[in-house]
Amino acid sequence: MYSTVPCIKYDNGSMVPSSHEIVMEVPLAVFVNGRNALTAMVSPTMLEEFVTGFLYTEKIIRKLEDIESMRIEKSRDKNRDENGIGTLSASVLTKNPFSIMFSSKTVLSGCGGDTSYVDAERLPKIQSDLVIDVSTIKSIMKEALISDLHTRTGGIHIVGLFGPDGKVCVIEDIGRHNALDKVIGYGLKHGVDFSRTVVTCSGRLSSEMVRKCLMANIPVIASRGATTTLAISMAEQAGLTIIGFVRSQKMNIYTGVERVRNKE
Repeated sequence: MYSTVPCIKYDNGSMVPSSHEIVMEVPLAVFVNGRNALTAMVSPTMLEEFVTGFLYTEKIIRKLEDIESMRIEKSRDKNRDENGIGTLSASVLTKNPFSIMFSSKTVLSGCGGDTSYVDAERLPKIQSDLVIDVSTIKSIMKEALISDLHTRTGGIHIVGLFGPDGKVCVIEDIGRHNALDKVIGYGLKHGVDFSRTVVTCSGRLSSEMVRKCLMANIPVIASRGATTTLAISMAEQAGLTIIGFVRSQKMNIYTGVERVRNKE
C-alpha cells in the first residue's frame, strides 16, 4: 500500500536528505465480457472487491452470482516501477454477456472526474426503516478514521461500513469512490444487508458517492468532511441521509434527519 521514497525535508530553515512513505497508485483496466469497461487508478489491494462493487453500482450485475468468473492479472515491469507493479487488469465474464453493451456514459463529479454507466435521472429510492443514534454516528466515525496508513502517508481515503453489530469493514484507497466500491464489493461477498448499514467517509461526499449508496440501498452516509449541492439534491429525492462535518460533538445533518435520533 505504500513505498518509502527519498526526499529533501525542509524544516525551520534547514534542508536535509530524508525519506517518506508514499501511497501506491496503479492503473487497473477492467474488461467485462471482452469489452474495456474502465481504467481506474487504485490502491493495489482488494481488487476483486473493487471490481465487484463497481459492477454492482453500475447495474452491470444485479447480484454476486451474476459473475461467471473473474481473473486479476498483475503485470510486472521493474523498469517502470521499483516495487514490481505495472498495469493491472481484471477480466470478468458475466452470465449475461450483453450486460454492458448498450450502456451510455455520464461523467459525474469525483477526484479528477468519474465515469458512470447509470442514468443519474433514474436512480432508485432508499428502502429502509433504519434509525441511528447521534452517539452511534460519532463513535463509528471515530472508529473508522483510525488509520496507521494515513498516519504514515497522509495520502489515503478511508471508507467504513457499519451494521447493527458494529464494524463490517474499513477500507483504504487513494480514491474515496474506489474505497466505497471496495466496501460494497466486500458486503456483497459476505451477504451484508445494506439496508441496515451506514457508510462513513474521510472525504467530501460528492454526487458519485451518493449515487453508489443509492444503487446499493445504503440509507446513511456520514463524513468528517463537506458535501455538495448536487449530492444533497439527489439524496433528498431518493431518501438518503447525508451527514457532514462529524467532528467531536458536532455534525451537520443535510438530508433524512428523520433517521437520526438525538439520543446520547
